[in-house]
Amino acid sequence: MWKPLRLTPWLAATGLAWSIGFVYNIFYGGELSWLRAMYWQKKAIAQQTAGNPRLLITGGSGAHYTLDSELIETGLGIPVVNLGLDGPIGLDVVLPSIIDEVQPGDIVLLIPEYLLLLDDDGLGDRSTGFGVAIGKPGLGGIPPKQLLQDVIALGIPSLRSITKSGVDVATKGKMTGYYSDPVNKWGDPTVFKTREQNWWQLPIDQPISTHAVQRIKEFRQEVAARGGTLVLSLPWIYGSTSETTINNITITAQELNKIAPLIYDQTSLNIQTDAHLFADTHYHLRPEGSKVRGKELVEQLQPIIQEIRDEK
Repeated sequence: MWKPLRLTPWLAATGLAWSIGFVYNIFYGGELSWLRAMYWQKKAIAQQTAGNPRLLITGGSGAHYTLDSELIETGLGIPVVNLGLDGPIGLDVVLPSIIDEVQPGDIVLLIPEYLLLLDDDGLGDRSTGFGVAIGKPGLGGIPPKQLLQDVIALGIPSLRSITKSGVDVATKGKMTGYYSDPVNKWGDPTVFKTREQNWWQLPIDQPISTHAVQRIKEFRQEVAARGGTLVLSLPWIYGSTSETTINNITITAQELNKIAPLIYDQTSLNIQTDAHLFADTHYHLRPEGSKVRGKELVEQLQPIIQEIRDEK
């Protein structure tokens, strides 16, 4: 005869194990926990930064790890906040996660990686987890079935993650992660990673997706509804200069330019060929690379800001 009470200890043990895994993943130890903490730090910086206009810069880690916001702020003469997050969150989650920070007069500069631009549904591996971590489960319109499956998985840390945390505790006395380093008062990273593998030039195998075009159009309207102005930029990449890549980036630029002002080097298409400017990925820059990129952004943004001022 089946006796459900016999399962109670097993169910309790399973629930406890899942809860411990969930706390590890979301609140302390797992990669999402560090991303969550960084997000709230950046939100706090934006809320404490006064000025009209302000420049709010967003995107994935290709925005977070590529800016010298102090240099840009000095060059433009307006407050700058780096709200860059993480590409695997997905475009449909990145954009609504920062829209509440937009105030009347703000200029929002979106620098999306091609990971975000080429995706067909706007969601990534960390979309559900990030929404749950910041208290907004389902952010970005995640389908209910996927949301449920992903939430269940949040209580199951990966063996690789647990092993890394154990090594960190043994060697550093604390757990760390990719985004666990502090940010400065502009929201920029204070620690830059280095690449251990050999470099190769990143190809762009397709142009911007229809979904990304539509979502960025909606974002422009959302920014405008809050009294802000959206500006777009192609990302800097250490990339291929093949005909396929150039054609796909050219098409992407043409589509983005139909949505909002688009800034980029029309000769290079923001494809860089000097690997020494880059840190650990084809998007992340070393400090010296961030300074070069910052000076370029200042030059490209100055006429746009002046035009906005002239219209007032």
